[in-house]
Amino acid sequence: MADFVIEAQKIPAPERHAYIFQSFDNLEGGESLVIVNTHDPVPLLRQFATLKQDQFEYDYLENGPTQWQLKITKKKKEGCCGFCGGE
Repeated sequence: MADFVIEAQKIPAPERHAYIFQSFDNLEGGESLVIVNTHDPVPLLRQFATLKQDQFEYDYLENGPTQWQLKITKKKKEGCCGFCGGE
């Protein structure tokens, strides 16, 4: 399945993180979001580390200076086949 791309700068700031977290929650284990933004999404990563500890992995696909792309992958649960979404 293709990654779900979110162009963060196009989402109103007050709704941005909630939209990203809702999108993450809708992923199946092993699926990914790609967040495209005009700045390094460090605050988002801190929030993920707090709220979704041990549920995700991330990798920078592009690291500035004018655009950042961050791939966030939902981990599968230990021993999970992937069909249940890791729930």
